[in-house]
Amino acid sequence: MPVYKPALHFKNVSYTIQQTSILKNITGSFPVGKITTLVGPSGAGKTTLLKLCNGLLSPTEGEIYIEDQPIQRMEPIKLRRHAGIVLQNSPMIRGTVYDNLALPLQLQGKDFPRRMAGELLELVGLDPRFLDRNANDLSGGQQQKVSIGRTLANQSRILLLDEITSALDRVSLQEIEDLIRRVNRERGVTVIWITHNLEQAIRMADYAWVVMDGELIETGEADLLNTSHNDKVRQFVKGEGG
Repeated sequence: MPVYKPALHFKNVSYTIQQTSILKNITGSFPVGKITTLVGPSGAGKTTLLKLCNGLLSPTEGEIYIEDQPIQRMEPIKLRRHAGIVLQNSPMIRGTVYDNLALPLQLQGKDFPRRMAGELLELVGLDPRFLDRNANDLSGGQQQKVSIGRTLANQSRILLLDEITSALDRVSLQEIEDLIRRVNRERGVTVIWITHNLEQAIRMADYAWVVMDGELIETGEADLLNTSHNDKVRQFVKGEGG
């Protein structure tokens, strides 16, 4: 893997809950300004790992750094502005699309001008006229776009994505992929993306992490999913690909 500046770095990170080891001694980096996909079997610990990235969970052991700063020493609000997360089913609050986009800043006591909200909608591929639409009347793909926009309202430098296209039809999936590429390229946002779709993992990513049974098995450029010499990785890819 080429030398790069890490946006996020894990150093000997473990996570245990109720004497069950979920993540085990993980060390590795996510490159700044790149898209890294996070793959592995169900129950491997991927979502736990993602939640550690913005302080929704805290490691039992080890350190996590954002741009060389230990995240345990960062204020939670500042940390979650810097590293925003979008889940598979990100709920919409009751109200309009504007209400949803403005929520992160309103929680900080800040105004969110409608002009900026409209620009954010255009960024995520929706017409600014959607601002006054009831958010719960949107399609699944449209709600995911609003959810991504809501996270970007904080001007997040890191975008954490958890299976955000798994419930979408092919057209909506393509639109979300195009959106993530655009945000990555135009804004330089670092993306860490959990996906069970290996074709998507290869298609979208610069780099990949493979996690199995709570361990980081392999990292490298995304084509490692096709070229790995690691037996576990090869068996996983073969099984997922049928």
